[in-house]
Amino acid sequence: MKIKNFALLAGAAGLLAACCGSSIVEPADLNDQRVFFAFNSAEISDEARDNLLGQSLYMKNHEGTKIQIAGNCDERGSTEYNLALGARRANAAKKVLVNDGIDGRRISTISYGKERPLVKGTGEDVWKYNRNATTTVK
Repeated sequence: MKIKNFALLAGAAGLLAACCGSSIVEPADLNDQRVFFAFNSAEISDEARDNLLGQSLYMKNHEGTKIQIAGNCDERGSTEYNLALGARRANAAKKVLVNDGIDGRRISTISYGKERPLVKGTGEDVWKYNRNATTTVK
């Protein structure tokens, strides 16, 4: 009976690990690491969080590294609105790193709003790439 219970527990643990497994990977380089956002949002998705936690791991393993996170937006909205939204995106990304133990003094933020699109053009197929926070080593 004990072996059966152990097998059931082991199976449940395996299932839990499989469904809730993380995909946190330390990047080889932090330059041009990007996390993407939904329209009109600065909310960090699960995929973005995993990317940022990988960046955090890199920073923990390279203690002298300082970065800048630039918030970017698609072309819709006013310049002022997009600068504010870009700042919220950059700060949301920074918050994930700081909450994971990275000293906030190693991270600066800037907003480019809609002024530096990653992909030129119009439409959702383009806009989804321009809504991002981009990390650069300083």
